[in-house]
Amino acid sequence: MSRRLPRSSGILLHPTSLPGQWGIGDLGPAAYAFVDFLVAARQHFWQVLPLGPIGLGNSPYQSPSAFAGNPLLISPDLLLKQGLLNAHDLYAEDGGPLQVFPPATVDFPAVTAWKHHLLEAAFARYTHQPDPSLQAAFTTFQAEHAAWLDDYACFMAIREHFDGTGLSEWDPAIRTRNATQLQRLRAELAPRITFYAFTQFLFFQQWFALKQYANTHGVRIIGDAPIFVAYDSADVWANPDLFFLDEHGLPSVVAGVPPDYFSEDGQLWGNPLYNWAQLAKQNYAWWVKRMRHNLTLVDVLRLDHFRGFEAYWEIQADAKTAREGVWQLGPGAAFFEALARELGDLPIIAEDLGLITPEVRALRDQFHLPGMLILQFAFGDDARNPYLPHNYSANNVVYTGTHDNNTTVGWFAELDEPARERIRAYLGHAANDIAWDLIRVGYASTADVVIVPLQDVLRLGSEARQNTPGTIGNQNWGWRYTDLDPSLAQGLRFFAELYGRIVPTPEPAPQPDPTADASV
Repeated sequence: MSRRLPRSSGILLHPTSLPGQWGIGDLGPAAYAFVDFLVAARQHFWQVLPLGPIGLGNSPYQSPSAFAGNPLLISPDLLLKQGLLNAHDLYAEDGGPLQVFPPATVDFPAVTAWKHHLLEAAFARYTHQPDPSLQAAFTTFQAEHAAWLDDYACFMAIREHFDGTGLSEWDPAIRTRNATQLQRLRAELAPRITFYAFTQFLFFQQWFALKQYANTHGVRIIGDAPIFVAYDSADVWANPDLFFLDEHGLPSVVAGVPPDYFSEDGQLWGNPLYNWAQLAKQNYAWWVKRMRHNLTLVDVLRLDHFRGFEAYWEIQADAKTAREGVWQLGPGAAFFEALARELGDLPIIAEDLGLITPEVRALRDQFHLPGMLILQFAFGDDARNPYLPHNYSANNVVYTGTHDNNTTVGWFAELDEPARERIRAYLGHAANDIAWDLIRVGYASTADVVIVPLQDVLRLGSEARQNTPGTIGNQNWGWRYTDLDPSLAQGLRFFAELYGRIVPTPEPAPQPDPTADASV
């Protein structure tokens, strides 16, 4: 079961979109400043995209691990403060940065190479200038995360050993985990395995410190868990029995969705499909482990493609488009019952967009999970459109748009004039500030939570779009902001107060007095 979320509001912003001089947003000073902005705006939630390492097309939804953190988010500034980097690792003699990046977009190849270089330097300093307290913390981290960390670090070291090629191109004996060959390679690659484990240690150190700061200031984190994992991942490589793979360790069927709002050919995602019957025999142990882990990273979890738990679109691995697929039943209520038995309350938001049937709605409602409502979907129909605010029920999260939509300004500009007139009629005015007009509509609605992409808060156009589904290119996932006007926080705070979305900030827990005599 799921507890109702409080009537509240928040902002959708992936950390890669934070500002800073190192080419990509990270978990350093700008992230703490963004939390301060949320506090000033009286926002209760910061929603992020998946926090794992990026994969195909720089997508956080095609990660090599469902458990690992994205090393590109590790802050060089915090590593410098920690003593794992020196100033000359980052700055030239004149004080300027050694590497100059564009401020408003992510150059992923350049950033990846630069960050990898810095992490190698940090690991070398850790190795050659031992710090006993840091060593002890790393050892503890390895023990606490052994259930996934070793497989991930080994997978990444082997992928590096095979010159960065994907799992399908590996030596078949290693791809199918021949015990003798794998043991030999593990011994050969031991230092690199430790390096990849160490980068995870750094990520988790920085992330948990940021999360604690946010939580202490009354801001909760909404995370994102893709239903499927990438084929080229430690998850598939280490757990082949949980997926539909052939005798060569290659997918036999893959995931996607049929033709829909986003694509006339559907979307051919290519992720391997779960063998749900095998997972059920194990009481969904892998998923329980995954969800428990993710719920230490965030406070609430958006479960992507929720409808796939009721039924999913199965496509033969050699199909050319997603049109060639069939519906197959998912695990249904048994899956969520298993999660509830192991985890208790399920702080989950069901991403219930797309082709939603009565069976999907029944599964969502059986466990009292809030669904998602998108205002950009509201105006192309009649008054019964479920995305129109007058049709809302409270147990929902309303968005102006998501990471897969155009920005609200860009969306409105692309509509024909009759569609814009319908929106003006619904709003009751000229819609001269469409992004904030829809923000107000969301805040005023009966939905428990309203989440607004920062692009809409900033009133940005299509140039700030986060992702275009079904496309792979440098235009996706790379947007960054450079400045936040304090007046924006004042406007959001005004809406939060006006429409009753203020959640009281908890009083900080009392701290022990270090001067007190413990013997008294």
